[in-house]
Amino acid sequence: MLSPPSLAPRRATVRKQKNHMYRRIGVLIASTAFTLAGCGPASPPEQPAAEQSPPAATAGGAEQVSLSVARAILSNPARSEDARARDSRSKPEIVLGLLDLKPGQHAIDIFGGAGYYADMMAAMVGPTGRVILHNNTPYHQFVADRVTERYIDHQVPGVRYLKSEVDDLKLEPLSLDAALMVLSYHDLYFFSPQRGWGKTDVSLFFSQLREALRPGGRLVVVDHAAVEGTGSDAAQELHRIDEAFAIQDIERNGFRLLARSDALRNPDDDHTSIVFDPEFRGATDRFILLFEKT
Repeated sequence: MLSPPSLAPRRATVRKQKNHMYRRIGVLIASTAFTLAGCGPASPPEQPAAEQSPPAATAGGAEQVSLSVARAILSNPARSEDARARDSRSKPEIVLGLLDLKPGQHAIDIFGGAGYYADMMAAMVGPTGRVILHNNTPYHQFVADRVTERYIDHQVPGVRYLKSEVDDLKLEPLSLDAALMVLSYHDLYFFSPQRGWGKTDVSLFFSQLREALRPGGRLVVVDHAAVEGTGSDAAQELHRIDEAFAIQDIERNGFRLLARSDALRNPDDDHTSIVFDPEFRGATDRFILLFEKT
């Protein structure tokens, strides 16, 4: 789609920033891998406890390399101030470390909103990889102006915008290495016809995702925790979901739990408030789960 003349300078700026990110991340990934392989200088000082790889997730091997790469991406100066402001409350280095993307791989950010994670995922897979930023109609309506300006009009390298519904995701079979769902899994159990949310066939949704993932494909799910034992009941009013239910549900639909992280836990959240409550907005008790396609 052609942009109006007034947007042309912005398009050039976006492309320049993205290309700069790819070049800088390439250098950072190479230097990180060199150091972790034991061929570089001494290891940097130990990170603060809040930034360390969570004990519940694998602390060595591929996840540790991915965690270091994710931290390098966060430090890139091409990232926007808005994105940087979100980092402390979202801890994307943990989420992306578990996703474990490699250069050249293909991944999807499901219900990805305005692209906070999609941009970082694109930096991880590099110019030979591909990331799909997905939204259905309700999500798209919420972020339409932002995604149109950044991804549709400007065609950010490495990111393809996809608007599709949960009953027809329009994904190619065996085309993806990984998938991410951040604070959106519970919406599979949300029902609001006036907002465009019909009843979701959850099994159909996951069968489409499984078919799109290659063998060993990873799925990382982050969501707001609900009161234990409430299943999916809190999704409707509080936009939360029970962690144990989520694990059983996702495993029942063809995935195997590999690891979990407590990096976004908040013991002060008693799980009874809506997630938009000012006291907990952006700081709810959240679980992070890593699954593998079976």
